[in-house]
Amino acid sequence: MKTAVKNKYQTRKKSGKASRNRMRKVSKSDASSSRSLFSRMEDAVRIDTSFERGLPVRLAPYILYFTIIGLFYIGNNHYAERMVRKRNQLEREVEDLRANYTTLKADYMLESKQSEVAKRVERLGLMESDTPPYKIIVTKP
Repeated sequence: MKTAVKNKYQTRKKSGKASRNRMRKVSKSDASSSRSLFSRMEDAVRIDTSFERGLPVRLAPYILYFTIIGLFYIGNNHYAERMVRKRNQLEREVEDLRANYTTLKADYMLESKQSEVAKRVERLGLMESDTPPYKIIVTKP
């Protein structure tokens, strides 16, 4: 008894003790000439026949290897993104601190001018001297 399954495969009952359904390909004349990319890849790889009797043990180390590599890649990607976010945050903080430093430095430079100091000490009763300073000369005997 032959029945079509998904236009591509046909099932066929095998006579004998261990009868089970087997899938085989429909001939190319039955399939349309404009097949999709994925159906062509499926024909080339033939994954369905590789796993008829379960997962081959010889593939287990490769699957484990690629799983570990994949997990490492995902973890590394998360770590890199976290470091980029942290770096951007630190750059913003440094830029804020630099702007604050520049502002404080400009204020300090303004406050340390002689005219500004004279204005501030005038409240204390100190006056700026009109006579220039004179030099004291000490002679040693």
